[in-house]
Amino acid sequence: MTEAAHNAVGAKETRRIVVRRNSASGKSSVAAGLREKFGRNLAIVAQDNLRRIVLRERDRPGGANIGLIDLTARYALDNGFHVVVEGILYADRYGPMLQDLVRAHRGVSRCYYLDVPYAETVRRRATKLDTAYLQQVTPEHLKDWYRARDLLPDCLETVIGVDSSLEDTVAQILHESRLDAIAPIDR
Repeated sequence: MTEAAHNAVGAKETRRIVVRRNSASGKSSVAAGLREKFGRNLAIVAQDNLRRIVLRERDRPGGANIGLIDLTARYALDNGFHVVVEGILYADRYGPMLQDLVRAHRGVSRCYYLDVPYAETVRRRATKLDTAYLQQVTPEHLKDWYRARDLLPDCLETVIGVDSSLEDTVAQILHESRLDAIAPIDR
């Protein structure tokens, strides 16, 4: 038995989606849009929540949040939830965990990379209404964190360009993951 088969997670019917990119690129909006369109039984595993809120940890190689994201996604999948993992999720730090989840998941796994240029992330940041966020995350922070085309290896990701609207991005992911063909379970 292969290691991936031994550590198999979820079911043939579950969907696991990853939405990655730089800060202020729209990842959280896409995840929220997926839940709004799909309904209940869709877990959002947000890197910022687990890393910054639950653990209050800096984003560093080998951080504890990497394992917590993995465990949370696996737990939700094993309990019949569809899962959206969203975050910056730098390829060099989070890639091995995300690749292992793809290999281990029994159902459909889809990974997406929102390809948004730095100037657009700065523009989107300025539209946020959260004053605490605007004070904590400056354009200088965005520049320090920005990585162009930080793709996962093995062509695991579908790249979605800046010209795709939020609605179009959500519709694309729902269709390609086949979530649009599944009825939500009212838990």
